Amino acid sequence: MSSVRLGDLGATTPRRRTTAQSSSQAAQVAGPWVRRLVIALVLVALLAVGGVFLYSSSIFSIESVHVNGAAHLTDKEVSDLAAVPSGTTLLRVDTAGIAARLESNAWVEHASVTRQFPSTLNLNVTERTIAAVVAVSSGAQGTQDWAIASDGTWLMMIPDKDSAEAASISPQVYTDAASALRITDVPYGVKPEVGAKCSDESVTNALKVVSSLTTDLVGQVTAVSATDTANTLLTLDNGIQIAFGTADNARDKERVCLQLMADHEGKISYINVRIPERPTWRALS
Repeated sequence: MSSVRLGDLGATTPRRRTTAQSSSQAAQVAGPWVRRLVIALVLVALLAVGGVFLYSSSIFSIESVHVNGAAHLTDKEVSDLAAVPSGTTLLRVDTAGIAARLESNAWVEHASVTRQFPSTLNLNVTERTIAAVVAVSSGAQGTQDWAIASDGTWLMMIPDKDSAEAASISPQVYTDAASALRITDVPYGVKPEVGAKCSDESVTNALKVVSSLTTDLVGQVTAVSATDTANTLLTLDNGIQIAFGTADNARDKERVCLQLMADHEGKISYINVRIPERPTWRALS
């Protein structure tokens, strides 16, 4: 049988009270955090349920589609390319898929799709421009005009302006084609394909030559004869013809041409700068 001193009995009571007080204080401190956690979880659950409801409902249905940036494509052509599913909503629409379909067209260099709540979808396109019109041999029919971009992408065959097919084409195509550089005399057998890159060296060299020139000369070039790369011939708006050859050393060739035309202003009809170190020129007869 054990014994306890009276003093010890009195000493145990405060320790028990201290432990109880600590537990009570811990509960008081933890209480607000627990409540906040519960509230946060409830809010997350409500948001999740609300998100699922909005995504699956017809709220924010697409009622209008706006086309921005199109000039050579009509709004109808862009809308047809986008193929926005009927009845879809701004929340469910596949913007990446629509952008990819738009960029599958040769005219479209870049496309993006943005939502404008509550009911509008914006189709934003950046178009390629016509760098030149290439007269491509079509056998017994003569030649056909093809629009080509500066990166060598074949854009389209340009039908006769008075044809029935022209009625569905944007007027901007004909406006730009009329003022564009013309590339003629391309080798027989060049077969353009819409959206494909030009693989003919004569045509690509002609594009490189023109893109390499500065504004001092390029603005005067109206046509390029591209029988082959070595015999690329530029025709200026004043009638002077320049045997330019390949695009190699284009700036040196341009500098020689500008200097000769300045030194013999109004007297030159032909310049040969295929070898820029040994240029030749012919005077007007």
